[in-house]
Amino acid sequence: MICSPSFLSCDFSKLETEIKSINHAKWLHFDVMDGIFVDNITYDEKMVKKIKAISSQFFDVHLMIIEPEKHIEEYIKVGADLITFHLEATEDSLELIKKIKKSNVKAGISIKPQTSVESLDHLLPYLDLILIMSVEPGKGGQKFIEDSLPKISYLSRKKQLYNYNYLIEVDGGINLETAKRVRQSGCDVIVVGSFLFNSSNRNQLIEELENV
Repeated sequence: MICSPSFLSCDFSKLETEIKSINHAKWLHFDVMDGIFVDNITYDEKMVKKIKAISSQFFDVHLMIIEPEKHIEEYIKVGADLITFHLEATEDSLELIKKIKKSNVKAGISIKPQTSVESLDHLLPYLDLILIMSVEPGKGGQKFIEDSLPKISYLSRKKQLYNYNYLIEVDGGINLETAKRVRQSGCDVIVVGSFLFNSSNRNQLIEELENV
């Protein structure tokens, strides 16, 4: 399982030190929030560009914004390796997936906890990643939502049945216990925020999380 540390939880005043403390992670997860799709506002593509200059990790960018189609190009230009947008935030998800992939960037889609996982069925053949939100998007430190596990299992079964190529990613309330449970359900990538950044030995914890 891949651990993708959520950069939202880091100390932005010492970026290079923070990157070094999680350099065992192959991926970095960026939560971009606009204050409209979700209540909070975070950073934009300028932060992604800044970190790209000091990190060679895989950049996993999660857009929690309305009308993501208007901003995709900005994140492609600054070096996103994967761009995930929300099904609920755009009218033509398939068109947006194709636009992202045309730029040789991987395309992901995410759904909020209240959205049915079956609503993604028509998009599954085209996706590189599906992000299941196991908390309400926009706030850190929430408790893991148990209903996320059947969604992961559903996507895992579909992947095996039809030989799809997407990764299943889970974000929200991840610790050593929930990491083990999502892995057993078929998860490939875990996004870990405060649980990881509150640790005194982050690189060691990354290895533990990836091998639960």
